[in-house]
Amino acid sequence: MLIDTHTHLYSEQFENDIDEVIARAKQNGVERFYLPAIDKSYTDRMLALESQHQDSMFAMMGLHPCSVHPDTIEEELAHVREWIDKRSFKAIGEIGIDLYWEKEFLQTQQDAFKTQIEWAKEKNLPIVIHCRDAFNEVFEVLEEVKDEKLFGIFHCFSGTKEDAQRAIDFNLKLGIGGVVTFKNGKIDQFLGDFDIKDIVLETDSPYLAPVPFRGKRNESSYLTHVCDKLVDIYHQTPTEIAAITTKNAFDIFER
Repeated sequence: MLIDTHTHLYSEQFENDIDEVIARAKQNGVERFYLPAIDKSYTDRMLALESQHQDSMFAMMGLHPCSVHPDTIEEELAHVREWIDKRSFKAIGEIGIDLYWEKEFLQTQQDAFKTQIEWAKEKNLPIVIHCRDAFNEVFEVLEEVKDEKLFGIFHCFSGTKEDAQRAIDFNLKLGIGGVVTFKNGKIDQFLGDFDIKDIVLETDSPYLAPVPFRGKRNESSYLTHVCDKLVDIYHQTPTEIAAITTKNAFDIFER
C-alpha cells in the first residue's frame, strides 16, 4: 500500500475525471489520500470529496500562505477555527510561508503560520508545512514555537541537506514528491544520507508531476514514480519502501 500524504484531488483540474483518477491511483496501490486545505473557497469541494470516499480520503484544515492577505486574514482564520472546533481533521495544513510571488505580506504570513501551529498543538494535530523561497523565515517561526507537541510534515521538501536536518530536528518528516525525480531538484543527491523513517511520499497533485510527466497535470497514481526513485536511492524494494513510508504516514496522521 502507498499513501499520498498531500494531494489536492478536489481541485478544478480533476472535476471532469476524478473517478478515473482515483481508480488509476488505486490500481497502482495508492489506497489513502490526505487532502490539504487551501482557503475557505475550497472547503466545500474538499469536504464533499472526503464524504464521497470516506474509506480513503482524509481532510486537513488550514490556510495556505498564498491565500494570506491582510484584508481577509481575520475572516479566513475564523473559518479555520470554526471548522477545527466543529469536527476532527487529520492535520492543520497546509500552512506556512511563501515568498515566491510577493514578499510584502511576510509578517502577516508568519503571524497566521504561528497562530495555526498553536491551534494544532491545542488539538494534538500534526502540521503540514508549505515553504517556498522561505526556509529561514519558516525555521524562524518554528524556533519560536518548538516543543514536544510540535510534529508533522515539511511538505514538498526542496531545500538543502542542512535544511532537511533542521526540519527533522523539529520533529518533522520530509514530504518527498516529484521534485526528487527532477534533474535540477538536487535533493536526490543527499536524501540517502537520511533515514527513510524520516520520509513520507506525496504528489501535491495537480502540481509538480514527476518525470516522465513533468509539466503535465500530476495525479496520485504517479506516486509510484516517486517510490521508484526512492528504490534507487535507498536500494530497497518497492514493497519495502511502500511499507516503511506507509508506516511513517500513519505515525503522523493516525496517532
